Amino acid sequence: MLRILEAHWVPWASVTFTGARHQLVVELDASTVGQAWLVALPELELPLGGHLLADLQVVTVETGDGVLRAAIEALTVEEC
Repeated sequence: MLRILEAHWVPWASVTFTGARHQLVVELDASTVGQAWLVALPELELPLGGHLLADLQVVTVETGDGVLRAAIEALTVEEC
C-alpha cells in the first residue's frame, strides 16, 4: 500500500529548460519490499508524458507503527 500524504510543486526554469520541483510525503508498509522500493526509487526510469524526470531523491525516511513515511523531492523538465 502506498499513500500520498502531501504533494506540492513549484515552477522551475534554467536558461535552457522549464519544469517543476516537486515535494511528496508518502506512506507505505514498513516491509522489506517497501524499504527496497524506496532504495531503488531514485534509479528507476519513471515515464512521464511530455516530461523527463531529471532528478529524484528520497530525502528522509521515518519508521513507526509498521509504516514508512518518506519525503521525496523530484525535478521534472519539459521534453523538447
